[in-house]
Amino acid sequence: MNTKALRQKILDLAVHGKLVPQDPNDEPASVLLERIKAEKERLIKEGKIKRAKRSKAACDKPHYPYQLPQGWCWTNVGDISSSILYGVSESAKSEGEYRLLRITDIQDNTVNWETVPYTDFDESKVSDYLLNDGDILFARTGATVGKSYFVHGIKCKAIYASYLIRVQTFREVLPEYVKYFFESGYYWEQIQSSSVGIGQPNVNGTILSQLMIPIPPKEEQLRIVDNLRNWLNIVDIIDDSKESLHTSISQVKSKILDLAIHGKLVLQDPTDEPASELLKRINPKAKVVCDNAHYRNLPKGWAVTTIKCMCENINGLWKGKKEPFVNVGVIRNANFTKDFKLDYSKIEYIDVEQRAFNQRHLMNGDLIVEKSGGSDNNPVGRAILYEGKDAVFSFSNFTMVLRIIHKKIITSKFLYYTILAKYQKGEMRLMQTQTTGLHNLILEKYLAMPIFLPPFSEQLRITAKIEELFDIMDTMKINL
Repeated sequence: MNTKALRQKILDLAVHGKLVPQDPNDEPASVLLERIKAEKERLIKEGKIKRAKRSKAACDKPHYPYQLPQGWCWTNVGDISSSILYGVSESAKSEGEYRLLRITDIQDNTVNWETVPYTDFDESKVSDYLLNDGDILFARTGATVGKSYFVHGIKCKAIYASYLIRVQTFREVLPEYVKYFFESGYYWEQIQSSSVGIGQPNVNGTILSQLMIPIPPKEEQLRIVDNLRNWLNIVDIIDDSKESLHTSISQVKSKILDLAIHGKLVLQDPTDEPASELLKRINPKAKVVCDNAHYRNLPKGWAVTTIKCMCENINGLWKGKKEPFVNVGVIRNANFTKDFKLDYSKIEYIDVEQRAFNQRHLMNGDLIVEKSGGSDNNPVGRAILYEGKDAVFSFSNFTMVLRIIHKKIITSKFLYYTILAKYQKGEMRLMQTQTTGLHNLILEKYLAMPIFLPPFSEQLRITAKIEELFDIMDTMKINL
């Protein structure tokens, strides 16, 4: 379920007058707008507010984008607002008399007031900028232009920064209704068409005041706000459930991998050729570990080996200078997706030396490993399984390839799932160094990583079971 689209649909129904039924007994919006107009004229005469500037783009006969229900009226934000005021240009401080709310402090319609910085301000002017419940703050510039925040439950003395505009409505119009309108599709259409500036879009107070807004009767505003709260709470519950289910699915996948590499996902078959016999084909004189103090829980028929024993590792491609050149796609860290797959849409094509490409092209079944880059949360060591044609793509110098030497001893898929299981358990965090912000794989540790090797036939059964269960998990995820 696309909850974002559902939320938008509910909001759009509300501002089109289709969320709750109209009541012919309600006082029409035209009457309350006349009262607001009279109140505004009185305040202008008393010098308490100034007459709003009229935008050059405004016209006497505005275009109304859609038909409103009986009793509703089109107006603009300025006509229903008692105040539209820019914020203050004060510096944020670690201590001060007032909290200073900035655009960056507003995330997903919430504010963590504990992290909002402080500032000081002129006591004689501060009353004009103090925030109160019911105020609406509007982001007037930058990537978040048009984003709004409804102030509620405020328990501290706070003012707001200059990149925000505060809107205060007359009491005949519920500020909650205006806030919901500020999330509707038609509102965002107006913001996108009205914003000015190249690279740094902005909407000033005059433009904001001229935005068209449909106004229902006061009683219907109350019904709309009440219904919207209920509907959007349900959507939030669905969102939370989706997030929980996504997390649960990821945890189940990790558990499946953990069971798989420890021999607990499928049953052992005593007729399978033991892994120890497979390893003896590499070196008949080698001592094969099947059971010792470190690996007492290995299933019967399993053995221990290392990546180094199973694979050759090939460093990534450097861009050379000798001709002849060949234009090829190069797999980079940017092609690694979060679910450990290969994203072909971001492959970069460059000219590389033919000789270098001949030595460093991908083969079907190669594991591409991120050896430089990463982050504290996502360490290097991620492996992606390449399942494609030979000699089509190469791989960058920030990666390396693990190419299985003994294909009849270990399968590429089993090794891929083994490395993935170890990565998700955090084992690669101990296999990296950090220099100037760049994480680098400690190759010796990585290649010496122990691999629990099942009989070859069991490897095939394990990977088939993993993929069967992962398909079920992915289908559940899509259906969410």
